[in-house]
Amino acid sequence: MAETDDGFEAWLRDRLPERGLRPKSAAVLEVLVSQPRRASFGSTAELAQLAGVNVATVTRTAQALGFAGWPALQQELRARYMSSLSAPQVAEEHRGVDSPGSASLRRDLDSLALLNRRFDEPVLRTVAQAVAAARRTLVIADGSYAAVGMAMAHNARLAGYDVHAVTAGDAELANQTAKLTADDVLVAISFWRLYESTVLAANEARTRGARVFAITDAASPALAGAAEEVLMVPAEGVTFFPSLTAGMALVQAIVAQLAAVDPGRTSASIEAAEAMWSRFDLLHRRPSAKSG
Repeated sequence: MAETDDGFEAWLRDRLPERGLRPKSAAVLEVLVSQPRRASFGSTAELAQLAGVNVATVTRTAQALGFAGWPALQQELRARYMSSLSAPQVAEEHRGVDSPGSASLRRDLDSLALLNRRFDEPVLRTVAQAVAAARRTLVIADGSYAAVGMAMAHNARLAGYDVHAVTAGDAELANQTAKLTADDVLVAISFWRLYESTVLAANEARTRGARVFAITDAASPALAGAAEEVLMVPAEGVTFFPSLTAGMALVQAIVAQLAAVDPGRTSASIEAAEAMWSRFDLLHRRPSAKSG
C-alpha cells in the first residue's frame, strides 16, 4: 500500500515514544508497517508469530504507541486500512460473508458494545457544553453519514440550540465556514474516507477561533490537528459502505447530554415546537375514543 501523509507508517512513527522502542517492539512495528492488511485482520497471536515475539510484547508495543492494548490499536489500524481502499476493494474484503444481513446486525451490536466500553463521559460533556455556550454550531457531514449530522443538528435545535448541518455541497460549506467566529463551534463527522472539504473547513474554523470537534473512525492527522477533541467511533460495515449505527448512537448521546445542560431551556423549546406542530397540523392523530 502506498504511503501518504495519513498512511500507516507516518501515523505510527509519529506515535513513537521519545525514547524509541525496544528491539522486539520495533519488530512488531515493522510488521504493522509492512503488512497492514494482516495486522488489521489478524489475531494477537498471528501478529506475534509474524514478528517473532510473544503475545505480551504485542500488547506492550500497543501501549508504547499510546493505546490501552492491542484491540484498541487494531481498531484504528483497521479503520485506516479500510479508508485506503476503494468501495469495490472494501466489498472484496467482505466477500463470502454468510448471511450478510445477520452479519451486519452482529457487527453493529459489536460496535455498540465497543463504543460503550470506551465511553468517555468527560469528553462528551465537553462537546455538549461547548455547543450550549456557542453562538452557533455547524455540523459537517457528507455522503451517507450526512444522516448522522442531520440527526444531531435536528435534535439539538429541538433542545433549544442554534445547530445546523451543512449538507448542500461544498459551496454552501464554504459560505457557512466564512461566517464562523470565535463564538462558534464546528463538529466534523467523517467515517471511512475523509473529504478534503471537511479538512479545509475544520482547519479554517480553528484559524477563526471556533472550537472544533471531530467524530470519526480513524484520527487522521489532517483532521485531528484541527480538533480540540476527537471522538472515536467504530464504523466498519460488512460490505462496501460504513456502518452509521455507532456514530448515530454517539450523537444521540451528545444531544442527550446537551439537553441536560439547561433543562428549562430545552423544555421551553420542545413545548414551543409541539405547539407549532399542532398549529401547522403536521401530525396525523387518530380520533380519540368516545366514552359510553
